[in-house]
Amino acid sequence: MIKHNIVSLGEILWDVLPDKELPGGAPLNVAYHLQKLSQRVAVVSSVGLDSHGQRLLQLMQRQQLITDYIQQDPVYATGKVYARMDEHNDMQYDIVHPVAWDHITWNASLENLLHDDDLQYMVYGTLLARNVVSRNALSKALQSRARKVLDINLRAPYYSREVLEWLILSCDLLKLNIAELELISSWYGNYATNEERIIALANHFSVTTIIVTLGGAGCMGYIQEQFYYQAGQSIKVADTIGSGDAFLAGFLSCQINQCTPEYSLAYANALGALVASKSGGCPEYDIAEITTMAPVF
Repeated sequence: MIKHNIVSLGEILWDVLPDKELPGGAPLNVAYHLQKLSQRVAVVSSVGLDSHGQRLLQLMQRQQLITDYIQQDPVYATGKVYARMDEHNDMQYDIVHPVAWDHITWNASLENLLHDDDLQYMVYGTLLARNVVSRNALSKALQSRARKVLDINLRAPYYSREVLEWLILSCDLLKLNIAELELISSWYGNYATNEERIIALANHFSVTTIIVTLGGAGCMGYIQEQFYYQAGQSIKVADTIGSGDAFLAGFLSCQINQCTPEYSLAYANALGALVASKSGGCPEYDIAEITTMAPVF
C-alpha cells in the first residue's frame, strides 16, 4: 500500500481557453508538480461520469498520479472553467457551478488517508468551501494531524469573509497573492506596507508561515517571525494558469527536504516562472529546467 506524504484536496477540472481545453484546478496542478518533484501525493476530488471525467482520470494515470481517491459522481458533470488572459497577463475565470467536485463526500477511504501517520501536509483551497457537501468533507479533513496548507484562491462570488476566516484559522501555512493579501488584511485595519499586512494576518490567525506571490516582482515569505524576499525572473509569459500552484509545490517540496527558507522561496519562484513560460497549469518540463530560471542556483 502506497504511503502518501501529501494530500491535495479540492477541484479538478478542465480549463477551457479560447483555442483549447487543458487539465487544471489548483489541487491537480499542485499534485502534478509535487509528483514531478518525487513527492508521494494523493489527489482527493470528484469528476462526473462523462467523457471529460474519463479523460481527466486517464491523463492523471499517464502522469502516474494516484486516482484512488477521485470520486465519480453520477449526477453532476466534471468541472469546467472558461479562462482568458487580460491585457495585464492576468487570467480571468468563469467557473461552472454546480459540478462534481462540489459534491466530494467523506468516506472511510478518506478517513484512513487523512489520518495516516505518514501524512505530512494537506493542501486545500477556498473554492472547495463554496458548496455545503464538499465543505463538510473539508471540515472533517481539517481534523487531520498533518500540517494544513491553505492556498487562497478568491473567485467571486464563491467566497465570504466568514468562510475565509474559518479556513485561515485552520491552516499552518498560508499562501496568497498580493491582491488577496491587500483585501483580507483590510478587514483588520489600514496598513502602509506588505510587511505590516502580513504581520497583521499572522497575529490575528496565529499562522507561523505566510508566503505571498508578487507576480513578476517575485515573492516574499514570513517564516517564524522573519521576512524573506526573492526577486522575479524576466520571462516571456505564455499564460499564468497554474504558476502559483507550481510555486506552492516547489516550496512544499523544499520544506519536506528541509531546505532553508531562502532556497525554498528561490526554488518555488523559479518553478512558478518556468510554468508561466509554458501553456497551461500542467505543462511538460524537465525538473533540471527549474534551476536554469534563477541565478541563485
